[in-house]
Amino acid sequence: MHARTIRITAILLMLAGATLLTGCQKAYYSALESVGVHKRDLMVERVEKARDTQTEAKEQFNSALERFQVVLGKDGGELQDKYEQLNDEYEESKELAEEVKDRIDSVEDVSLALFDEWEQEITEYSSKKLASKSRRKLIHTRSQYKSMITAMRRAEKSMHPVLTTLHDQVLYLKHNLNAQAISSLKEDLGEIKTDVASLVKRMEASIDEANQFISTIR
Repeated sequence: MHARTIRITAILLMLAGATLLTGCQKAYYSALESVGVHKRDLMVERVEKARDTQTEAKEQFNSALERFQVVLGKDGGELQDKYEQLNDEYEESKELAEEVKDRIDSVEDVSLALFDEWEQEITEYSSKKLASKSRRKLIHTRSQYKSMITAMRRAEKSMHPVLTTLHDQVLYLKHNLNAQAISSLKEDLGEIKTDVASLVKRMEASIDEANQFISTIR
């Protein structure tokens, strides 16, 4: 491993514990900058990770819908196996939904630090012309960021009703492992399809916003 990479990793490990104990984000970002990792680069990296995780989540929710349609549409077979298949899809969807939220939280965290620093540094200009130019750039970047983070949060919230419905379906099947339960659950497939379609649409809008923001800030 490269020496610089080892040094950065060591600092990150030390500060991870310190941040959990003290909540000192300023010290965390300052230490990263001391080894050449700047807030702007970190922000882009976190937006990319949030975008990629949303892509994974979108694909997983589509996969869960397809699995529900196949399992509930197939007559015969071991009911316990059907329950386990659907429960696996639900648990994986839930895990990715939580990861999406964590990724978006991390984007907001570094963005707040970046914009606060930018705001402060504008006051350090001796040139009013450059200060005004930087201010306009800050306002534009903030506007694009707000559009992106709003889309991300909207997509994140869209996962909740889908997860709730999937959970109810799995739980009902668990408590009623019989053919009649399967027949009853089929009636709710239309609702799941509608919720997933809405979720996918919002996910795609959020991913597009993230790509536009990354292109702009770079």
